Amino acid sequence: MGPEEREGVRARANGSSALRRGANERPRVRLDQPRVPRRSLLPEYDPDAFGRMSEKIARFLGTGRFLVWMTVIIILWICWNVTVPLGLRFDQYPFIFLTLALSLQASYAAPLILLAQNRQDDRDRVTHEQDRGRNDRSIADTEYLTREIAALRLGLGEVATRDWIRSELAELIRELETRQPDEAGRDERDR
Repeated sequence: MGPEEREGVRARANGSSALRRGANERPRVRLDQPRVPRRSLLPEYDPDAFGRMSEKIARFLGTGRFLVWMTVIIILWICWNVTVPLGLRFDQYPFIFLTLALSLQASYAAPLILLAQNRQDDRDRVTHEQDRGRNDRSIADTEYLTREIAALRLGLGEVATRDWIRSELAELIRELETRQPDEAGRDERDR
């Protein structure tokens, strides 16, 4: 560490601000403003767009249309390389280039399918979490309503219900009907 660097360290230790420092030092970072994005030498891509594209490819790879086209291409490839003159053949009998092309297609298809499955798993996980939350709320609501119904039943046990009043009135009417013939007989005797 040279004498100039030591002086800069001492000045910072003594509390000097960025304004008092020399012009060759880095300015103070402002926290109330967003950072200016840095340029990168690496290419940038949107992971979500890449995931959507991989899902489209994986969906296509899982269709009958893909199998039919793949079968047609392989049959044409083999027929071309067996039937045409030797000068026009591009892949001789062991069909090494065809094997390489199919291996390349499989090596790209497998990670794309796995990426699509991972995205589907993430969506399923979110859906399951939302379902679990709805179920928890439904259970809580059901428990609340059960407690409310129990409280109402307890309250109704102390309140006269329509059926109870009807039964009491019917009982009183029966008592009055049984008393009326007795009282009619007493009134005749009293006369």
